[in-house]
Formats: sequence, C-alpha cells, structure tokens
Amino acid sequence: MVMHSDRAGTSTEPSVLLTDLYQLTMAHAYFELGMRETAVFEVFVRRLPRSRQFLVAAGLAQVLEYLEGLQFTAADIGYLATLDLFPQPFLEHLATLRFTGSVDAMPEGTPFFANEPVLRITAPIIEAQMVESRIVNLVHFQTLIASKAARCVLVSQGRRLVDFGLRRAHGAEAAVYAARAAYLAGFQATATVAAGRQFGIPLTGTMAHSFIETHDSEEQAFNRFVATQRHPTTLLIDTYDTERAAKRVVALIQRLKAAGAAGGVRGVRIDSGDLTAQAQLVRGIFDAAGCVDVEITLSGGLDEFSVARLLLADTPVDAFGIGTQLDVSQDAPSLDIVYKLQEYAGRARRKRSLGKETWPGRKQVFRRYNAQHQPVSDLLALSAERPPGEPLLCEVLRDARRCGEPPTLAASRDFCRERLAELPEDLRKLEAADPVYPVQVSEEVQALAQEVDRVER
Repeated sequence: MVMHSDRAGTSTEPSVLLTDLYQLTMAHAYFELGMRETAVFEVFVRRLPRSRQFLVAAGLAQVLEYLEGLQFTAADIGYLATLDLFPQPFLEHLATLRFTGSVDAMPEGTPFFANEPVLRITAPIIEAQMVESRIVNLVHFQTLIASKAARCVLVSQGRRLVDFGLRRAHGAEAAVYAARAAYLAGFQATATVAAGRQFGIPLTGTMAHSFIETHDSEEQAFNRFVATQRHPTTLLIDTYDTERAAKRVVALIQRLKAAGAAGGVRGVRIDSGDLTAQAQLVRGIFDAAGCVDVEITLSGGLDEFSVARLLLADTPVDAFGIGTQLDVSQDAPSLDIVYKLQEYAGRARRKRSLGKETWPGRKQVFRRYNAQHQPVSDLLALSAERPPGEPLLCEVLRDARRCGEPPTLAASRDFCRERLAELPEDLRKLEAADPVYPVQVSEEVQALAQEVDRVER
C-alpha cells in the first residue's frame, strides 16, 4: 500500500471498499426497507488480555480522517456492479454517500479498561453501519501498539526508546501506524522514515552488520562510516568481537579529537549476547578512556519484560531499540474489540448473546480521583447522567464538522504522558494488579438494560 501526505499527520486512505461484505449487504437491506433513522454504535474492548492491566486509546485521528473522506469512487461503484449483488438504485445511493454524523471519543492517550466505550458513532443507520470495519481496524491496531509501548515506557526509567519494528510489522500501514502509536505512548523516535515524514516523529538509525562485513576490517568500516556522516553517529559493535570493537571505537574517538575533526561518535549499539555483561564491559572501556559521554543502545528481541530485567541488573544503557515484540504486540497480538449498536430510532438496544451481552444506550465513562489525583474507579453511566468524576468521552465531530482544532500528535503525546503518570502504582507494574481496577455500572444503565430485556424480540 502506498501512502503519501499533503501535510503532517494526514494520509491518503485506502479505498472505501476496505470493509466487510456484510456491511454492504446490510446497508443494501436498510436501503430497500427505507430504514434511515439515527443509530448509535459504541467501540469498546470486552475484556483485557491477561498481560494488560489497562489499554491506551489511539487511532482517533485516523478515524476522523477516514470519516471525513468517506466516498465511493466511480471505480468502486463499477466494481460493486460486477458482483451482481446490488441493484442500480442502491449503487447510485452509495455514489452520493458521505458521513454526516457525529463522533464522541476518549482523547488519544487516555488509559481505559474493559467494557468502556472509547468511541461513539451517531449517524443514519446506513452510514453508521458502513464504517464499522475500518473504524475497528484503525482503533484496534493503534490501541494495541500504544498499550504495549506504554508498558515499555513505564519500566524504562527515563531511557530513550526507539521503534525498530518496520521489517517485521504486518504490512506497510502497520509499520507506519505502529511508529505513530509508540510515539504517542512515549517512545522518543522511530527508524521508519515514512513515519517521520508523515507524522513528524524524530528519526534515528545506525548501521547494519552488512556494512561492517563489506569492508576488509571492522576498523576500516568504522572510520569510513563516521567520515561519511554529517552528525555524530552510532556504531554497531557486536559483529565480531564486542570488546575489541569498543577499543577500536575509543581509538577512533581519540584520533578524531586529535585531528579536530567535526562529527564523530555519539554512541554504540549492541544487538546480541548477554546484553548486561556486554554493556558493562563496554561502559568500563569507554569510561576508563575518558569517553564518558559515549552512549550505549541495546536492541535484539527486547520487550518491556527484558527492559525491566536489564535495568534491575544495573545494566549501563542509555537507549533501547524495540522492534518485533512491539510492532506485532507479541504477547497480546489482538484485542476483543467490538462495534455494537446501543440505540436505533430513539430506542435503546442491546445484545444478549451468552458471554457477549452489552449495556444499552448512549454511555459515558466517569473517572473518579483521590486527593493525589490518581484514578480510583470508573463509572459506566448513561451520557445524560451527571455523577461525580471526570467524563472521558468528548465530542470531536458534530454533523461531520470538527469540534475545534484537533490536537497535534505532540500534544496527544504530552497528554498520554500525564495520564500514565497519574496511574496508581499497581497499574504501572508489569504484574497484574490485585485487586483489579474497579469499573462500576450505574443503576440507570442497569435499569435500562432490564427495561430493554422486557421487550419481546
């Protein structure tokens, strides 16, 4: 998939046909039946993965771009006509279809919990149904990655974190959106150049082992690489012998200083072996030679657990490169995220499938804080209720128009950092909290569910 940008933070979205066929067959049925009333759908996660104590909302910016650009092209309509599924009047209706509804959502970077609506769509039923698949697709992936990245941030003790996951991400869009989600959650940079261009994320990169191997000696490779860089750079030192490479880096730095050369060596990266032992050895070599400012970056199959273990072992490290484990969220590769109807034609609706029951009506999440401004509980209430606490969902799109200027990615990143800092200590740990964070359901919501259940269906 090729993506390009006219301005930072926007992209050309894939075809509106990036949807499930049943969205179109249901839309056709609504069209034939004359069903045009307003529907309310909410996006939420039924249950948290065992390895997650909270999730971080992400992907809203792309959802809004998608809704604002929703349109069937002549080519889209032409393809649908070849399926022999839809009559011409319905295809003509699709050709004029635009999103005209409203969106309420948690700001990106908000920590949230199971069964809490992170986003609400209010629109005529055909529009609201048509957008389900892509909205879930966008919110699911970035929320998945941002939640994983947030855990890395919380255990990193202020070390820089860099997204290295492009080559093993599940496709081009996944690689770019993973970089965005990780940056939102607190990573400092990415190695994915397209994400730097599209979202303004700082870029960083070193070299591969192949660069070392193409030279007759490691020393020659270091000298040539540094000589070609416009700024101080980072050298990969574990291709052959890490200890010997570190000593060669010291000699190179000393030669550059003696010659008064510009540029130089900012740091080194170690990508294999016993990272604690290797980093301690290298740090000792650098410090003994007076190269105390040379930084050490560690990488190689890292995740939040290995970062925590390395820091617990007093590993001298300035930055971590985190790739595959982050970009595929290896320990929790999916969320049980759904898009469910809560109201149609002014009447509350609810699903009663065993184990998949939903709470009906338009809902709001109210977060309650203690005196130290730490969250202590959430209340799932009807949107018309006014209980104590901070309402988490905000109106962001009304009648297809933005409600004020959208936050920049940098602003959302700052917001996420503040929200993560507020979390109780038990939620900031990698281990499961006991007891789990309480999410209560208001009496009004429960009463509405009972009322809906009394209606024969």
